[in-house]
Amino acid sequence: MIKLVNIKMEYDKKVVLDNINLTVAPGETVAIIGPSGSGKSTLLRLMVGLTKPSAGEIWIENEEISQYKENALNKVRLKMGMVFQYSALFDFLSVGENVAFGLRQHTKLSNKEIQAIVKEKLRVVGLVGKEDFMPNQLSGGMKKRVSLARAIAINPQIILYDEPTAGLDPIMSAKIDKTIMNTQKIIGGVSVVVTHNMASAFAIADRIIMIYEGKIIAEGSTAAIKESDNDIVQKFIGDYKNIKQLVHENEVLEIED
Repeated sequence: MIKLVNIKMEYDKKVVLDNINLTVAPGETVAIIGPSGSGKSTLLRLMVGLTKPSAGEIWIENEEISQYKENALNKVRLKMGMVFQYSALFDFLSVGENVAFGLRQHTKLSNKEIQAIVKEKLRVVGLVGKEDFMPNQLSGGMKKRVSLARAIAINPQIILYDEPTAGLDPIMSAKIDKTIMNTQKIIGGVSVVVTHNMASAFAIADRIIMIYEGKIIAEGSTAAIKESDNDIVQKFIGDYKNIKQLVHENEVLEIED
C-alpha cells in the first residue's frame, strides 16, 4: 500500500504540490495524469524517498518514511521497483546482467538461482532468450521491457512507472500496456503509472488521478474520468475520452518485435 497524507511540496517558496491525499491499495493500478510541470514526477520522487515533503506523511506499507535517513530508505526501496522514462539500462551490461543487477547487489543468491530468476522475469515481459543481447541491439520497446524485468526481479510489492510509453509509437505503446497489465496479474501488489499517454492510462488503470497546478482535481475510474464535468479534465483528455480500451482483460500476452 502507498498512502500520502496532506502532502505539501515547495521549491524556492513555489508550491509544487498542495495538500495531496491519495491511497493506492494492493492489487490496484493507478495512473497519474496531468500537464507537464503539474507535479506528477515529484509525486514519484516522494514515494521512492528521493525527495522529502515540506509537510505531510508518506506511508509505504506500514512505515511512515517522510523523515527517514538514507539507510532506512534503502531498506524500504527493496520493496519497490522503478521503471524509468528512458529505461536507464547499463550499456556495458547484457540484458541478463541488467536484470540481475539488483539481485547481485541486494541478495546472497547463488549465480544459478539468479540466472533462473532472470529467465523467469524475461519470460514475464515477453523477452525469452534475450539474456545475451546488449542494450544497443534492442528496440525502444524492448529496452522498456528489460527495465521492467529488472524492476520486478526482486519481487517488489510496489512498481512505479515514469512515462513508460514515452517516445514509442502507438503500436509499441500498446505492447507496453499489455506488458504492464500482464505483470500486474502475475506479480500483484501496487502499480503507479505517471503518463501523458491517455490511451495507456485508459487501457491499464483501475483508477485515474489528475493533477493540475499541484492539486488533485479529479479522481475515479476510467469511466468517471471520461464523464467528468471538470472543464480542465475534458480539455486535457480531449478526443481520448472516446477511445476503446486497447488491452482487454482476458487477452493473452503475445509480443513480437
